[in-house]
Amino acid sequence: MGGVQRHGSDGSAVIRLRAAGLILLIAHLVLVAWLTLRPRDVMWVTAANLEPLAGIKADLALGPLEAARRIGEGLLLLAPLGVLLPMAGGRLAVSPWASLFRTVMAGALVSLGIELAQTVVPGRVVDVDAVLLNTLGVALAHLAVVPVWRGRLRRRKPGPGAGRGRRPAGGGGRGLGMLRDDVSQGATPRIPRVGIAP
Repeated sequence: MGGVQRHGSDGSAVIRLRAAGLILLIAHLVLVAWLTLRPRDVMWVTAANLEPLAGIKADLALGPLEAARRIGEGLLLLAPLGVLLPMAGGRLAVSPWASLFRTVMAGALVSLGIELAQTVVPGRVVDVDAVLLNTLGVALAHLAVVPVWRGRLRRRKPGPGAGRGRRPAGGGGRGLGMLRDDVSQGATPRIPRVGIAP
């Protein structure tokens, strides 16, 4: 039943949405890689932070403005993934908790991959707090945008002629975004009788 969404004008909208999400996702990941994996020319670097929350406590000790800047950067770096990953998936009928879990886990894996890649980049160090902040940013962006966005897309009424022969499936445990073909496709073609030669 999941493939039913792709028929008709609703299907083309889902395909366009997924294509846009995929393009924006790739563009964002390229930008993140450029920001985080470029070598830095610095005189010295701090030691790797493998103790959770130690870096955040150190940031808070620098004062409210500097702490807000550093923590905000950590939250915002991968936050767009919270929206772009579900957008690239293109599913409307999905459990909100399953979507959140998958998106947050994917964001955590991307963040962990970045931190591990930074071990071989001059001037960069591993920071476990960066993984925590990046993952939290993905979760907050997902919670703030995706449920509202999916709800609006489900309620959106198709234009004239769009979705002809379909109605939202009601009840039965199906998601609101599932569509079903219920109207006949027209009269059954009739083949004229042909006499059999003797």
